[in-house]
Amino acid sequence: MTTPCMDFMEILEKALNQIGWERELSRRGFLKGTVGALVSLTVLGVPLPNGQAVPLIIMENAEGLVMGDPTKCVGCCRCELACTEFNDGKAAPSLARIKVTRNMHYGPGGAVSGHRGKGAWGNGIVIQDTCNQCPHPVPCANTCPQDAIVRHPKTGARVVDTEKCTGCKLCLAACPWDMMSFDPKTGRASKCFLCHGDPKCVEACPAAALRYVAWHDLTRRLPPRRNRIPLIAPEKAKRCLDCHSEF
Repeated sequence: MTTPCMDFMEILEKALNQIGWERELSRRGFLKGTVGALVSLTVLGVPLPNGQAVPLIIMENAEGLVMGDPTKCVGCCRCELACTEFNDGKAAPSLARIKVTRNMHYGPGGAVSGHRGKGAWGNGIVIQDTCNQCPHPVPCANTCPQDAIVRHPKTGARVVDTEKCTGCKLCLAACPWDMMSFDPKTGRASKCFLCHGDPKCVEACPAAALRYVAWHDLTRRLPPRRNRIPLIAPEKAKRCLDCHSEF
């Protein structure tokens, strides 16, 4: 079953493919691409998701983040189990905020990379995908029409407020690294919030392949996993332009 928000994403992706915009968007291009898309689609009369007039803007950085060492990872995926057992009360790797299973066979490049890629069927290197705890602009938070992604008061991590989340999945479409999770049973999105400063994935790793380190900006170093076209409601986009007038 599709939602109006997801229908709109499909329309937007098709429109960009038709005009030849196929390059991957970086976090730096987040606002520029969003505002440009909104202007174009508004002219075309495509309906946009409703948003609140005053955007929630997260300026403070997180205190730390989880980093993986692929040269040590043995692919046991205990980190994914530890994540969901702590956060969801069940063993459900597909809901984990750390992503390892998806990189097991071919790596982030997928099957198209074949033996030239990473993973068990490539060079044997298993990549652990972890949340970058993005600095401003935070794609998932800026996109959320309900302002449901907020800063954790203790760790500074970006966390989903499940009381506000409506399950529209726009945050999933916004993350360039595809690090949001969604539980179809609860109808709510989730993401890594560093387990209140004591990441369970780090504790569970038997190979010491994960570390909880001081925050630093990884968004300029890590290429996006796939094309992402984040959306901001027109009211929010206008407020963003107050500071980002160069766009």
